[in-house]
Amino acid sequence: MKQQPNTKGRLPMLLEILLISTKLGLTSFGGPVAHLAYFKEEYIDRRKWLNDKTYADLIALCQFLPGPASSQVGISIGILRGGLLGGIISFLGFTLPSVMVLVIFALLYQNFSLGDAGFIHSLKIVAAAVVLHALIGLGKKLTPDKSRMGIALAGAMIMLLYPSAWIQILIIVAAGLLGLKLFRDKAESKIEPLNVNISKKMGATSLLILVNTLIALPILNKTFNSSLLNIFDVFFRVGSLVFGGGHVVLPMIEREIVPQGLLSPDEFLAGYGMAQAVPGPLFTFSSYLGTIMEGITGAVAATVAIFLPSFLLIVAALPFLSELRKRASFQSILMGVNASVVGILLAAFYDPVIKSSIHDGTDFALGVILFALLNVWKVPAWLIVIIGSVGGYIFNLFSV
Repeated sequence: MKQQPNTKGRLPMLLEILLISTKLGLTSFGGPVAHLAYFKEEYIDRRKWLNDKTYADLIALCQFLPGPASSQVGISIGILRGGLLGGIISFLGFTLPSVMVLVIFALLYQNFSLGDAGFIHSLKIVAAAVVLHALIGLGKKLTPDKSRMGIALAGAMIMLLYPSAWIQILIIVAAGLLGLKLFRDKAESKIEPLNVNISKKMGATSLLILVNTLIALPILNKTFNSSLLNIFDVFFRVGSLVFGGGHVVLPMIEREIVPQGLLSPDEFLAGYGMAQAVPGPLFTFSSYLGTIMEGITGAVAATVAIFLPSFLLIVAALPFLSELRKRASFQSILMGVNASVVGILLAAFYDPVIKSSIHDGTDFALGVILFALLNVWKVPAWLIVIIGSVGGYIFNLFSV
């Protein structure tokens, strides 16, 4: 399946990217695993912007990189669709809704509590249905034989027994090595090229900017006594080095700012609770923290700093991914990696998705209905969010 050509003109295409990514930013509840499910529903299944294999390769690439994987996948899709500007617009649409909510919450957090609202739990059930729907679809595409199914199941078992970001990386590396040995004869001779309007030189420059910024920021921070520069240094370093997504970044940020007195433990926990309740990437927790520390300018500094490394890494990686996908050895590695990603997503479907959403028979009943609407009646994911919220309220009225 070829990517759709640009026949509508650049401005309408960029506007389309903005509208779709903003819709996702307003409705993608449930964390990074759910985000990938929402992306698949919207970008791949409904709009056919990419095929399943290309989408799976993007997920595999972003699993290798530090930073928020779901945001990086969204940026990548935007770049493939509309160039660098498309990537920026895709990121802004997906991220700004939760940024705005968390900034407002930071300004009003003492009198603004949403963590125990009933509809939040309904949204978690929605996320469970969406993730299961996507997991089944990815499983059919990425684990079509016993060998790849075995890799997926082994990856899921290891992640459930030893849940950690480093174990996840080890699983992906091991699966890639297994793929190199087992699947070389399954490599395709003709692979649809990625339409990446980024040169290898630009990719290398992007990586150089990332490395130089990582080195320069601590030096500048020690030289100049600036609170905004300190915020930028802390969040840029965290965004560049953390693997495993938002839940891993939270304790890392806490160690950087709470012991130094930049934020009280109560303020940190209040924002953490609110960050779980909003759609979009969990990394937007940085917007709340920056606002508490230095107001709106602090929010801008923290948000830009924590997401900028992800953008630089994607720009650095995509031109080389396009070339590497043509090689049989790299294809076989990706087959193993993609199978392991299915296993990692399966483990995440249990913890935290199921553990945080399905507490009793009422929750399970609502989840089954929502999954059936998605899988059988093909109701779009954004409408499932509305149906799930209303349905959760109705179920609670009649539950014993």
